[in-house]
Amino acid sequence: MIQYLTHNQINLNKWDSTIAECGNIYAYSWYLDIVHPGWEALVEDDYQSVMPLTGGKKFGVNYLYQPYFVQQLGVFSRQPLSPEKTEAFLKAIPSKYRFAEIRLNENNTLNNPFEGIEYHRNIILDLNQDYGSIRENYHTNTKRNLAKAENHNLQLLYNVIPYHVVALFRDNRGADLEKWGDTEYGTLISLGKSAQIRNSGFVLGVNEMGDGEILCAALFMKANGRITFLFSGLNEKGRERQAMTYLLDQVIQKYAGHSLTFDFEGSDDDNLARFYLGFGGVETKYPSYSFNRLSGFENKVLNLWKKRK
Repeated sequence: MIQYLTHNQINLNKWDSTIAECGNIYAYSWYLDIVHPGWEALVEDDYQSVMPLTGGKKFGVNYLYQPYFVQQLGVFSRQPLSPEKTEAFLKAIPSKYRFAEIRLNENNTLNNPFEGIEYHRNIILDLNQDYGSIRENYHTNTKRNLAKAENHNLQLLYNVIPYHVVALFRDNRGADLEKWGDTEYGTLISLGKSAQIRNSGFVLGVNEMGDGEILCAALFMKANGRITFLFSGLNEKGRERQAMTYLLDQVIQKYAGHSLTFDFEGSDDDNLARFYLGFGGVETKYPSYSFNRLSGFENKVLNLWKKRK
């Protein structure tokens, strides 16, 4: 039987034991506690199968949504996960939730057609091969950009902190994102610090030899046999010098030959996908799930709220 548990009913030790065996970084209790305090869950067979529920409430309406900095959640199971099992969990979402827009994970297959399902693109790279073989599969443009980066005497920095990543992003690309503020950036910094404490993440940066300016920096998560490229910041000088290409290549080079997967964490954006695929990655798909049980009036209120966001 699938049980619905409120946050204080969840056995976090059992939860994390299951996630350590069959989950991803986003589903650990400490990660969820940061991105969505008070998260709830569906649990079956003494935590053999679990699904986090990240809900909110607006205008008296309970709904499910995907928190920032969480690409994939959904159903995780110690046993082989059938489409019927995934569907059973989706159907067990409590009726109090009237609206949902959530993302599942790459192991959540569903029978077609299943209403409310769409698929999204992720890009991963198998690191369990020697670096020479990996680099040989880089696309021509990536090799060209890497050669350009290597002409600028770039070097890897190990003394950067999550704040540096956020500052670089916020001062550059983030300057145009009005919906992000101190709360979202604070969440990201907390994730980085907590991951480092747990040896589940690391931060790296790049500068030019003899120049103290950080050109780019990135936060990586490392858990369950996967390195996830979670978040990065890049300034204009770093863009000109292909600092991000250099940084990703350095990480790939460091972990090549290990039984790990490098997860570029996306993307549905064609330009980003092209950049990630340039490192020899391959596309995978994962589903999102949505439903709408709202009345006509509630839908009008919801649409007004979305426009204001």
